[in-house]
Amino acid sequence: MTSNSKTWGVSDVLHATGGRLVCGSEETRFQAISTDSRTAEHGDLFIAIAGEKCDGHDFLQEAFDRGALGVLVAEDYISKRSQAPKGEKHWIAVPDTLKALGDLAAFGRRQSNVSVVAVTGTNGKTTTKEMTASVLSQTFNVLKTSGNFNNLIGLPLTLFGLNDSHEWAVLEVAMNRPGEIRRLTEIANPDLGVITNVEAGHLEGVKDIDGVMEAKGELLEGLGQDGTAVLNIDDQRVCRLAERFSGRVVSFGIESSAEVSGTPVSQTRSGVSFDLSWYDESIRVSLKIPGKAAIYNALAAAAVGYRADLSIEQVKKGLESAVPLPGRMEISTLPGGIHLIDDTYNANPGSVAAAIETLCSLKGSGRGIFVIGDMLELGQHAQAAHKHIGILAERAGLAGLYVTGEFAGAVTEGAVGAGMDHRKISIGTREEIVEVLKERLGPGDWVLIKGSRLTAMDKVVQGLMIDD
Repeated sequence: MTSNSKTWGVSDVLHATGGRLVCGSEETRFQAISTDSRTAEHGDLFIAIAGEKCDGHDFLQEAFDRGALGVLVAEDYISKRSQAPKGEKHWIAVPDTLKALGDLAAFGRRQSNVSVVAVTGTNGKTTTKEMTASVLSQTFNVLKTSGNFNNLIGLPLTLFGLNDSHEWAVLEVAMNRPGEIRRLTEIANPDLGVITNVEAGHLEGVKDIDGVMEAKGELLEGLGQDGTAVLNIDDQRVCRLAERFSGRVVSFGIESSAEVSGTPVSQTRSGVSFDLSWYDESIRVSLKIPGKAAIYNALAAAAVGYRADLSIEQVKKGLESAVPLPGRMEISTLPGGIHLIDDTYNANPGSVAAAIETLCSLKGSGRGIFVIGDMLELGQHAQAAHKHIGILAERAGLAGLYVTGEFAGAVTEGAVGAGMDHRKISIGTREEIVEVLKERLGPGDWVLIKGSRLTAMDKVVQGLMIDD
């Protein structure tokens, strides 16, 4: 990806990163910053990042061939070369190129006058980010995270998109190990921090749910006493984080007494309605996204709008403009009156439980069918977590459970152990499940499909949408 919102002087890069100019002139300015040699353009500075699958240092020549004016590389790479770089191209060396990428983004962010809100949480980050951007856009010019550019590479690339016209930036912040959110907070320097919830997710990297809580709490540490924390007061662990925070807290919730609150009103196939309230003001909001979880996401976004001094009417307009994202509670109606809920973008125990609850609220008198793939990154908790999903499926009274993946047996064990008739359960590959479902589904059925991103459960969605 290439950023192109501002130019970068070589002296700026050296100052921001503490790098060393191996060759080239400090008077030069780069037109943009790139981390992908395939999309590098004329005048770019290409930053070579060493990833799990490939190393950007292997593609320096490709970047130059595409017109890059300079490269930022690791000192180790320079020391291993038989000859020092020379010529008209610019070479800058740093101890750690990933850190340098973040340092450059932090440098640019601090030179801007933009206000920043960072959104994290186990579930609902992206939807909350989109809703928050929609709310703030009612009054301000907003930059937001594109897609899931929410990590140590993606967040800096998002910040490189800042320009003088932006008044707010809404950034999604994710993690899979301790310390990541702390570093992302250092880079983004947010004015507001949102925590949607703390649930079991990425347990492989943080050991247990309290580890998740501590990791999410790194955002509040970075805010400090001058920042504002927008927190889900209905979440016990988020409340524990709030008790430690010395800055301003704006609470949101449904069950508890919160500064910004919501009262669910009605659920339809296309969305959910609720009454949004703060102080002595209240207004009915109708979302285009179904489920109770969507209300929590909306309340978080509303709390940001409230803190930004928007009117409750402006917040309503922004929330009602938000639409479901692909793979996130996206509802389609297939030929024959079969309703398909595509929630395949990702999965963890909390999001699966919420999705089952939404399925039950939507299906009415129709049959509820659940198709589930593996939930990844759960470490030693994986077996028990999948077994519990089977238990939830039985408790929900679902008419059918279709399971695929390494932990299909654990899901089945949980469901049967809780009392589900084994004849309601089918185990197979994604392709096999598609074929069986096509034979068994009928008018009025509701089918929920879910699984972690790498399990590619979206292929089940695609398979069911193909009319044989």
